[in-house]
Amino acid sequence: MKAQDSCQSGVFYLHGMQVLLGIFFHFIGGAASGSFYMPYKRVRGWHWESYWIIGGLFSWLIVPPLAAWLTIPGFADIIRSTPSSTIGYTMLFGVLWGVGGLTYGLGVRYLGMSLGNSVVLGFCSAFGALLPAVYYNFVPQDGKTTFSELLGTTWGRVVLVGVLVCLLGIYICGRAGMLKEKELPEEEKKKSVSEFNLTKGLVVAIISGILSACFNFGIEAGKPMAEAAVRAGCNPLYQNNVIYITLLWGGLATNAIWCLMLNFRNRSFSDYGNKQTPLLKNYLLSALAGTTWFLQFFFYGMGESKLGNGASSWILHMAFIILIANAWGLVLKEWKGVSAKTRITITLGIAAILISVLLVGYGNSLK
Repeated sequence: MKAQDSCQSGVFYLHGMQVLLGIFFHFIGGAASGSFYMPYKRVRGWHWESYWIIGGLFSWLIVPPLAAWLTIPGFADIIRSTPSSTIGYTMLFGVLWGVGGLTYGLGVRYLGMSLGNSVVLGFCSAFGALLPAVYYNFVPQDGKTTFSELLGTTWGRVVLVGVLVCLLGIYICGRAGMLKEKELPEEEKKKSVSEFNLTKGLVVAIISGILSACFNFGIEAGKPMAEAAVRAGCNPLYQNNVIYITLLWGGLATNAIWCLMLNFRNRSFSDYGNKQTPLLKNYLLSALAGTTWFLQFFFYGMGESKLGNGASSWILHMAFIILIANAWGLVLKEWKGVSAKTRITITLGIAAILISVLLVGYGNSLK
């Protein structure tokens, strides 16, 4: 009996360590996502579409195959041998996600790091965390968590409570942003967010949040490629890197078309060679932003390999992004000059998100 108890304790300990490692990877990924826009803020003399697409070339075209080459030998053969339907669906979700990613940039532009991220990721969290489980309720697959399983198990209910607490925290953060809008005069708001516009920002942020969840659906659609990589001897920690290549092709197409249209409309093609701007610095900052952006999903894949691509992984990723983005909001003094009530509100929102992370982690430890 003692030997059996010792064995069970050892299994529980190892599972707990896997959960903690998964949370740690999601934290790094969330920190990368919550921070990637910062280099863009130091770009000088370029239009938004110019630095966005230069960064995007690194995010969606250059760095993903480099990461796959470093971690998945023979990744090109895996993609070539994948059925065209799998590639097509993965790219389709990439295109839809691309619209979400595009409007994310506009949301941050109009609302700031703190409020923009809270609204965008609120919708993204809900759709991305729960819809795959609902889908697998109707199209069950081995190893995939269904919504019924979440409702019918102790660990699943704890995770769902964590999701709800996270959404509550996001709502509170959004409420803090609304209070800020009412309290600060226009010129004060624009000191921290130069193009602050609540109406425009909320519209694009809501669209972005819903469509950004398609990235999670794209990962699900491309899972056969990840499974083929594992069968070929790839470290499961990096299995998603082969999916990202095709998924991000779709995102690149959407963003490239839109940014080129803006280049034409705003006559901003000259940005790329304008010697009156710090060209080398602008290119390097945009490349840094794009590379940092990709790192969020590099580490998301590592966290997902420990926790699974269910509600837990997605909500943890979103929660950490919001926490880091709000921290940057404080650094950039986006909340300077607001009342004590508003500061308490944003603090409560961040605290709720932290509690949600603990709940989701605890729920997974019971699995």
